[in-house]
Amino acid sequence: MTNLFAGLIASKTRIKLLIRLFFNPSAKSYLRELAKEFNVSTNSVREELNQLRKTSLLKTQKNGRQVLYMANTDHPLFPELKSMVSKVMGIDKVIDGIVSRLGDMECAYLTGDYAEGKDTGIIDLLLVGNIDQYHLNDLSRKTERYIKRKIRSLVLTRDEYNEMLPQMKKRPLVLIWEANGK
Repeated sequence: MTNLFAGLIASKTRIKLLIRLFFNPSAKSYLRELAKEFNVSTNSVREELNQLRKTSLLKTQKNGRQVLYMANTDHPLFPELKSMVSKVMGIDKVIDGIVSRLGDMECAYLTGDYAEGKDTGIIDLLLVGNIDQYHLNDLSRKTERYIKRKIRSLVLTRDEYNEMLPQMKKRPLVLIWEANGK
């Protein structure tokens, strides 16, 4: 899952936090939510969150008595960490292997768990444009074998996308590719 980070970072909880918070920087999470998601104690998560805050990689926001944690997008290492997280999750291979070779595509979005920074093994993509479904299926199968994750795609025309946009905005949606000039 996280071979790249495992060789660099000894703490599995810290790796999960980096993936969770740096893949989708607009994501915000509470301590207990993270502990439950990672199936570890709140103390383990708190310790790692504190370490990441000391280095200014994370910032916090108060919401009543609770504290929300999020990636510090102003940190000088943010772009590199975000890029590393994308590589760990295999999203860079999805983009290279599928998205950029499908023809008349306008944009591609990551939805579902991966858009929230959760590495569940199933990558949900929303592709907008005139896409060859046969070619998409073939590229998806090849990429799945390489990244060891399942890819589910929803292909919409621009009109279908515009019609569904209000519903889509209720879910996590991360733009991962856009045609030049759009």
